[in-house]
Amino acid sequence: MPRVISTKERFRLFINYFSEHMPVAETELHYNDPYQLMVAVILSAQCTDKRVNMITPAFFQRFPDAGSLAKAMQNDVFDLIKSCSYPNNKTKNLIGMAQTLTADFGGVMPSDIELLQKMPGVGRKTANVVASVAFNKPAMAVDTHVFRVAARIGLTRNAKTPLATELQLVKYIPEALIPNAHHWLILHGRYVCQARKPKCSECGLQEFCRYYHNLGKQK
Repeated sequence: MPRVISTKERFRLFINYFSEHMPVAETELHYNDPYQLMVAVILSAQCTDKRVNMITPAFFQRFPDAGSLAKAMQNDVFDLIKSCSYPNNKTKNLIGMAQTLTADFGGVMPSDIELLQKMPGVGRKTANVVASVAFNKPAMAVDTHVFRVAARIGLTRNAKTPLATELQLVKYIPEALIPNAHHWLILHGRYVCQARKPKCSECGLQEFCRYYHNLGKQK
């Protein structure tokens, strides 16, 4: 009979494992400043980071800052991003984001999550990513990987929404580690704990993963 693991201990084991095996965890999106990161994150919605990184070099050459993007014609933006998902909607959001950033913030990306969400196309997840990655704020962005992996491991319970997942995670993860933990969950979900065929045999979290434990009970 396996021992019962409390939520607090499960988080401790999770943090210890990744602190040892992935001490440096960073976004795979390529960017040089907060503006470029914001563009990349908007483009990354339901699109792979690899695809975004193929699009952004030409995009940033044409629109190096918010001021130039704010004045862009929709066709010019669309032509540069049409190989990503939902290019029409993202074109409008990118131009709208740049116009608001220029008009309301003087072209300087705010670090506050609430202010970030005042820009078109910037929801809580995108705001959290920019706050965390660009400004090292203790913000936990919950994408599909984070939502899935946190539930499978057992870090979250009955979290039906991204916000519920976010609140449960930040309750137990020390603030200083939240930016890293965000990427631990994303990268683990991208390469190991994949949606359709999780690579449980390669995973180092077997000892305390609720999903793996339940697989054993089913067998």
